[in-house]
Amino acid sequence: MFQTYDSQSDPARHVPRLQALRSALTARKLDGFLVPRADAHQGEYVSARDARLAWLTGFTGSAGFCIVTAERAGVFIDGRYRVQVKAEVDLTHFTPVAWPEVKAAEWLREALAEGGRIGFDPWLHTRREIRELEKALAGSGIGLHPVQGNPVDAIWADQPDAPIGAVRLWSDALAGETAAEKRARIAAMLRDADQQAAVLTLPDSISWLLNIRGADVPKNPVVQAFAIIEEDGRVAVFTNPAKFGPEVRAALGNEVSILPFDALTVALTNLGGPVRVDPATAPEQVFRLIESMSTPISEEVDPVIMPKAVKNEAEIGGMRAAHLRDGAAIVELLCWLDARAAELDAQPLTEIAVARKLEALRAAQGILDISFDTILGSGPNGAIVHYRVTDATDRRIRPGDVLLVDSGGQYGDGTTDITRTLPMGPVDAKVRHPYTRVLQGMIAMSRARFPHGVAGCHIDALARAPLWSDGMDYDHGTGHGVGAGLSVHEGPVRLSRVSDIPLRAGMILSNEPGYYREGEFGIRIENLIVVREAGNPDGRDMLGFETLTLAPIDQRLIEPGLMSASERDWLDAYHARVRDEIGPLVSSEAREWLVAATQPLTV
Repeated sequence: MFQTYDSQSDPARHVPRLQALRSALTARKLDGFLVPRADAHQGEYVSARDARLAWLTGFTGSAGFCIVTAERAGVFIDGRYRVQVKAEVDLTHFTPVAWPEVKAAEWLREALAEGGRIGFDPWLHTRREIRELEKALAGSGIGLHPVQGNPVDAIWADQPDAPIGAVRLWSDALAGETAAEKRARIAAMLRDADQQAAVLTLPDSISWLLNIRGADVPKNPVVQAFAIIEEDGRVAVFTNPAKFGPEVRAALGNEVSILPFDALTVALTNLGGPVRVDPATAPEQVFRLIESMSTPISEEVDPVIMPKAVKNEAEIGGMRAAHLRDGAAIVELLCWLDARAAELDAQPLTEIAVARKLEALRAAQGILDISFDTILGSGPNGAIVHYRVTDATDRRIRPGDVLLVDSGGQYGDGTTDITRTLPMGPVDAKVRHPYTRVLQGMIAMSRARFPHGVAGCHIDALARAPLWSDGMDYDHGTGHGVGAGLSVHEGPVRLSRVSDIPLRAGMILSNEPGYYREGEFGIRIENLIVVREAGNPDGRDMLGFETLTLAPIDQRLIEPGLMSASERDWLDAYHARVRDEIGPLVSSEAREWLVAATQPLTV
């Protein structure tokens, strides 16, 4: 149900798989092949059947890809995974490539001669991705060639079956809108745009639209499927029909058809146009099938994405309720950790032991699943941004270690994601100084006020400015969108330098600046925040943030003298709220600890 801690594999065992793939490519007269992390739905989490990148290379991160040629195998990873990848792949056969600094086309131009043939599975790459790569390769003589039948699947003898997780209903009370009302709203968008239908390929879009939840992939309660919604609101869902029981089918009604995946090809080739398809999320093969009948396509964003991102009051209310229970679990953990920290020499404690304790505390609060693999790193492991502890990497926590705990839960009414950084004994100024700068950035974002039309790229710097003042930074975005009882990482809105989507009231995001010193420690502090209307004191309508996450921020790592009076006031007010709202929900021991941990910050 929850996280497993077994190591994925010995890196050396992936070498025969690489050799087998190269033989398969030679047989197909291909000079290389693209192996993405993504499945056909472009989700962060993939089922065991679709974990091709991990199976081939050993790399288990949530983003990246591999390009295999006869001589090279580049594993492309961003700043979150540059430490992790070196521990997971056989570095004599796989070469980590810093991406996006090094582009795939640039790498291919060096790796292949003119006339090189690169294969790709058109179900696993979006139209935009293929189009951009083709453009970047123009003039090189290197061509991209779609293949029928993925060669990785062909050599994966024990590849797991496709998932068939049971579908359940998401109540209208939590959704704040019936599925029929949502279908009517999306259908009206299509009619207004003179579009006959839209193809939906994102499982969270389909799950939100139909008020259903699934169990096909770990941690994200989505139904893996494709769907077509027509201008009259009728929807055809393409998946394994065995997932849908009688209760769910009855609730969906006669205007929602459940069809096997094999029926998708026929449906796509029989659509009347224009058909709305999102080039950023839909597989290249979807476009090819529609185009095979010369049906016109409107390349536009998935029509469900923005309605899903802007939560209504019912959805926000469910998220608030989930965060109360989650906050209680976190406080119980922090109390327990403090008691154990003084005994680390006599009673050893490991990362996995802490993660399992946290899972048990969340289970007591009614968790359905964790919302992502817990990131729990002590000392140098904390510097690995998306570190995932395994039996092989499980580290004993030492006195004086810095412990980074990034975790979340899927509850019956909402999704949580929280990070706290904790001292396991006294630490010196080399930790306290950057910790305080990270906290100042998190507070700056929490207090931000901004006019309508402002995007994540405009305010990302607020969280970084305190770190920048001391020449520090972090190699990940400041925040991601979060689903309401759906995917913990939800598009399209983000707080990052590259997100130009304007923030709107009702959007829920993370606020998580950090700092990482490789080989020593990692720091991240994260709360979830929801965009709210903030009035118009000077005649201009403003937006701001309401904090959803309720758990103490460790004050022992703060250098109070670095903080302004207004920053200290924000922290004191936040802690008073945590004490008032979480205190009644925890044990007497944890309540006593909480009162002490949330006292006003002293200078």
